[in-house]
Amino acid sequence: MLKKIILIIFFIGLIFSSIFIGLVDVPPFDINTWTSQQHLVLLASRLPRTISLMLAGASVSVSGLMMQNIMQNKFVSPNTIGTLDSAKLGIVFVMICLPHANSLTKMGIAFIFAFLGTLLFLLVSRYVVSKSNIMLPLIGIMFGNIIGSIASFFAFQYQLMQNMTSWLQGNFSIVMRGSYELLYLSVPLFILIYVFAYQFTIIATGQEMTTNLGISYEKMRLFGVAIVALTSSIVLVSIGSIPFLGIVVPNLVTLKFGDQMKKNLPLTAYFGATFLIICDIIGRTIIAPYEISTSLIVGILGSICFIGLLLKEGRGQRG
Repeated sequence: MLKKIILIIFFIGLIFSSIFIGLVDVPPFDINTWTSQQHLVLLASRLPRTISLMLAGASVSVSGLMMQNIMQNKFVSPNTIGTLDSAKLGIVFVMICLPHANSLTKMGIAFIFAFLGTLLFLLVSRYVVSKSNIMLPLIGIMFGNIIGSIASFFAFQYQLMQNMTSWLQGNFSIVMRGSYELLYLSVPLFILIYVFAYQFTIIATGQEMTTNLGISYEKMRLFGVAIVALTSSIVLVSIGSIPFLGIVVPNLVTLKFGDQMKKNLPLTAYFGATFLIICDIIGRTIIAPYEISTSLIVGILGSICFIGLLLKEGRGQRG
């Protein structure tokens, strides 16, 4: 109970810090003296930014946990099996064919591409036979790079490369009121995952066990892939790409608390949001008054954690 209270207090402290740290000084204990500019900064920028950090961090981490259960491999995530790259191809398609489309349309088309791309990788993965957990994500990264190259080719052809790169880099400094609200759709998706957590845990045991328990293995797998593709598309369209978060956080939670999915879902969401807020605060303060992109900080810290997980996996296989 004490640990839960400490975690809650720590998270509240992070939220408080995220809201009141920035270039424009907004004194937290002097509300009556705030100028109209300070009110505007708080309501139009700081609050949306903090909320988007929480929602994006939780969504990406939970999506990674879902994919690891679906694929029965702890090193897969939407970043490493082509889901995000397929969604990026969908966004390039929108930029070329529907340049004036709204965010909801962009998200819908990105979802279709992400879903189909993930299904294609699932088909490819059936022919991968290896005792190493690392082989499947390596193939997934190559698969994603092929799709990403196709997206880049069309972006170059239509002179959209700079636009695509700047839009999808995962920079929270441009989050404003009116540009992040799509992320709220991730909340009902999280509830849906939690409701079906038992079934998703069962499919991680394999097709034979799942069928014996009266659960349709293929239908639940498709359902899980659809949720992950939709969640990934929402985050990509709203914020951009956030590397390593979907691999590192679920693995660290599983190492500490076991592999029971229903228990790990809120923990994964909590630590994903916490990690992303910490990275954002570091990016805002390390060279203040300038900012470093949050995705860059996540990439640096996440890659260190990822290398540590790979080394641990290698030692475990040799043992």
